[in-house]
Amino acid sequence: MIREHGYTASRSARGLSSGRTGLIGVTVPRIHPAYFSVIVAGVADALYEHDMRIVLCPTLHEHDREVSLLARLVHGTTDGGVLILPEESPSELRGLMTHGFRFVVVDPRTRIGAQVPTVSAANASGAAQAMEYLLGLGHRRIAAITGPTGLMATQERARGYNAALAAAGVRPDPALVIESEFDVLGGSVAASALFDLAERPTAIFAFSDQLAIGAMQTAFARNLRVPEDVSIVGFDDTAESELFRPAVTTVRQPLAEMGRMGVSLLTRLLANRQLEAVHVELATELIVRGSTGECAELAASA
Repeated sequence: MIREHGYTASRSARGLSSGRTGLIGVTVPRIHPAYFSVIVAGVADALYEHDMRIVLCPTLHEHDREVSLLARLVHGTTDGGVLILPEESPSELRGLMTHGFRFVVVDPRTRIGAQVPTVSAANASGAAQAMEYLLGLGHRRIAAITGPTGLMATQERARGYNAALAAAGVRPDPALVIESEFDVLGGSVAASALFDLAERPTAIFAFSDQLAIGAMQTAFARNLRVPEDVSIVGFDDTAESELFRPAVTTVRQPLAEMGRMGVSLLTRLLANRQLEAVHVELATELIVRGSTGECAELAASA
């Protein structure tokens, strides 16, 4: 019957006879916003090229739910996993690997250690690039709307922010740094506090596109022009950043490539091949759009 219809046995089918399922578990906090869906798309495409299939497991940012899903994946359901921004602690993840489950972490929440392979964007250098661009436009009072303190991405972007200020000889002002969740509401609330300062910032570096969009919405509500009155930069280069008006200057994370690299490392693990690098950082790129411009104070003095 198989030959009559022109079908041939796939590598996945052949794998079943050798104890392989051809299935890879992928845990992800949510399919939306687009940030996560682009990573998942990269994972799915790469798995297809390796004749493997995805078992998608949304975790809703819930630790216990994720632990339960991983337990099912570990016990013979899948050959391995790609864990996107996992909730588990470094010790839990190391323990998972010790028990023989082969996996790669994409966009790690915290530093995990040498045993667990990870893929991330070059957050510090991307942030420094954004800051150097704003400094080059003449901005000196540059605020930062950060993500939650405990996240590695927040820490690395803050490192790039501070390094760029130091290199330009600009003294950091703690009043210009506000922590927030990575969402539009957080950006809006943080920007409101920044615009209430006696000397408001001339530019804002938001640590995500969602934060940048929230900041821009607050600026418009205050009758501030973007970029004439305040320049705003985001981070991620999600679809919303290009569709918003003015379009958001942002740091592009190679999200799909991060997913594909995660699969590349995992297939090496499954083939018992040595990894050339356990921790991989992929380069970011500054995308200049309409939300940034020359500092008005500099233009007035020219």
